[in-house]
Amino acid sequence: MSLDLLIRGGTVVDGSGGKRSVADVGISNGRIARIGRITDAARRTFDADGLIVSPGFIDGHTHMDAQVMWDPLGSCSCYHGVTSVVMSNCGFTLAPCKPADREWVANSLSYVEDISTDAMTAGIDWTWESFPEYMAAVERQPKALNHAMYIGHSAIRMYVMGRRAVTDKATDEEIDRMARLVQEGLKAGAMGFSTSRTHTHLTPDGTPVASRIAAWEEIERIVAAMAELDAGIFQSGPDVLDRAVNDAFLARMKHFALTYKRPVMFGLISTRQGEDPPSWQSQTKAIEETNAAGGRMFGQGTTRSINAMFSLKSYLPFDVLPAWKKIRSLPLDEQRKKLRNPAVRRELVAAEATMKPKDNKMQGGGAATTDPRKPDYDNLFALKGVDWDDPTINELACASGKHPVEVMIDLSLENANQIYQQPVVNEEREDVLAMLKRDATLATFSDSGAHVAQEMGSSLQTHLLHYWVDKRGAFTLEQAVKKLTHDNAEAFELKGRGLVKEGYKADLLLFEEGRVRPCLPTVESDLPGGARRLVQKAEGIRATIVNGVVTLENGDSTGHFAGEVIKGKLAS
Repeated sequence: MSLDLLIRGGTVVDGSGGKRSVADVGISNGRIARIGRITDAARRTFDADGLIVSPGFIDGHTHMDAQVMWDPLGSCSCYHGVTSVVMSNCGFTLAPCKPADREWVANSLSYVEDISTDAMTAGIDWTWESFPEYMAAVERQPKALNHAMYIGHSAIRMYVMGRRAVTDKATDEEIDRMARLVQEGLKAGAMGFSTSRTHTHLTPDGTPVASRIAAWEEIERIVAAMAELDAGIFQSGPDVLDRAVNDAFLARMKHFALTYKRPVMFGLISTRQGEDPPSWQSQTKAIEETNAAGGRMFGQGTTRSINAMFSLKSYLPFDVLPAWKKIRSLPLDEQRKKLRNPAVRRELVAAEATMKPKDNKMQGGGAATTDPRKPDYDNLFALKGVDWDDPTINELACASGKHPVEVMIDLSLENANQIYQQPVVNEEREDVLAMLKRDATLATFSDSGAHVAQEMGSSLQTHLLHYWVDKRGAFTLEQAVKKLTHDNAEAFELKGRGLVKEGYKADLLLFEEGRVRPCLPTVESDLPGGARRLVQKAEGIRATIVNGVVTLENGDSTGHFAGEVIKGKLAS
């Protein structure tokens, strides 16, 4: 047979967790046609001698709903070996949406997820109202990645209730309409239904997002509607305000999983914040008890801390202060000139003393930039590498005899791209490892597409390979690849993906073992309308193949976009 692509002589790590083997992989019509020794002709042959051939990575927690409309690459996930993403998590979706509510929805996404309203205005041709119409719009977009999506709670609540969605309890009739919309979404191809109970998810006027206003009865009736169709995943942003609140949340998740027999997912969070912070052990225990009782529950885990990130080009912790606002409103070159002035520096250092003191209030990464407390300089790192061994600002201040603010000014003048990283949750690396070691923990919580100038989780896959495999030896390469591919494909019910296997979709990754690592992030103004974001690339990945087409080679786009919309089973 004639092949479209032949990958010759690579070392296949197939995603199953089993032993690797040297083999050729032949691809035809977007699928893996043969594995073994292949002598057939091919339109293109890729010499993979010395390279690992694995399934493409799957990221199940992203927010690319707006980004997919202007970014065919799916950056920054595309740079880190990701070939499929699940978007529309935590109830935040762009459909269904009435034309009159578009501005409100965009503003809410901007406030909660730091997706620039300027970028959304410039980058989205908003031609849809219903969820099926939105899916059709995504299908029409050129895509380097495969995209699956949920139908989101805040969106359907706003669609049914209007502005009452952020203030009122829904009526029985309104809940019935929401349930029908979810069923309509599942039939159109949605992977499931997402919501959020996370107390840091707020609207632009500081009130809870629509999903947080909903009574648990409303959520239960929607999950029951999915159960009627025997379809759909239920995903929720967790509530970790304190131990009692989180315990109540976990009890609800167990109930839904066991009563309605639908897969249930939420983010795993370890935190020192709050008066009585919940333990990650209680979360993993709830998951394990649920699964032992016959349910299907998964924790969405990170591979490192979730961080607020600061820089001269984006945010600094002091930007809310009047003295700093004067400087930060200037063009960058003028800022740098002012920051060299000793009198200005003294004024800025003095202003820091007026900041709100650090407290035990639980803050998300977004709040760390929009409503910051006085920095804990022992928990604020000057990013020099990507290995969790960077110096703290306090360490640098003690070594230099300077105030921490002066240290940050000096570093930013030396390098305008200097990034400062403040761990917000999952601060302790050994906690992260312990969570990742659980069978039901998915390595998938990137938030890619959201918090674009505040956080950078899109590199979790390459960080897992570099730090936890190569540097720490906590996982074998085979174990890590399985966690990033097959395990996610199974949990998210992505049939025919997640393995290097004959008949499966040819979503593949070719990389150099021991040389994969994320690069340092930079701040770029490359969003529609010139809006800024963090960008992070990777080293060591030779090629990314999506549905049999090479989409990236040596980190650069080939200009080919073969991504698909992955639909749930009712639309298959």
